[in-house]
Amino acid sequence: MTQSVRVGIEQLDGPAAVLAEGAFRSVYAEVFAAPPYGETEVGVAAAFRHFRAQTRKSTFRGVLATADDGEPVGMAYGFTLGPEAVWWDQLTEPVPEDMRREDGRRTFGLIELAVRAAWRRQGVARRLHESLLAAVDAERVLLNVHPDSRAAVAGYRAWGYRKVGDAHPWAGAPLYDVMLLDLG
Repeated sequence: MTQSVRVGIEQLDGPAAVLAEGAFRSVYAEVFAAPPYGETEVGVAAAFRHFRAQTRKSTFRGVLATADDGEPVGMAYGFTLGPEAVWWDQLTEPVPEDMRREDGRRTFGLIELAVRAAWRRQGVARRLHESLLAAVDAERVLLNVHPDSRAAVAGYRAWGYRKVGDAHPWAGAPLYDVMLLDLG
């Protein structure tokens, strides 16, 4: 893509994200079909059943990046973790109780952040990340990232995330890095 094509970033709450589900899905399906993820149509369908449930959370926030012509080029979304969140229970080694304490405001769970290949290395991921977090009122951000996705891991580290453990985020999942960013 040429530098002359502009990319706009739109912040979306849950109901607006539902209306833009097709754009979120198209980015997700393309990005996560590639290694190391190898996402299938069945996996994409499952992810978007979860997406619909996640968009109903009052703390859901999403961002969508589109080119001048409306083509979706990237997306990110997540929600604030409630006191009953199981994210910390998925770690292979326990973390201190103070780290895992959730109150419904403390931690924003970054569920997905993805940019289509043709649009990478142009600052789109950083802009998505910054725009998403601008709409979040939390102390920190928590995410899982596949350790073989070296560019993603490097990006998160450059943005200030640190690894706090390893987890299997869902049944049958490979081991993922769990990373935390203090917003303080």
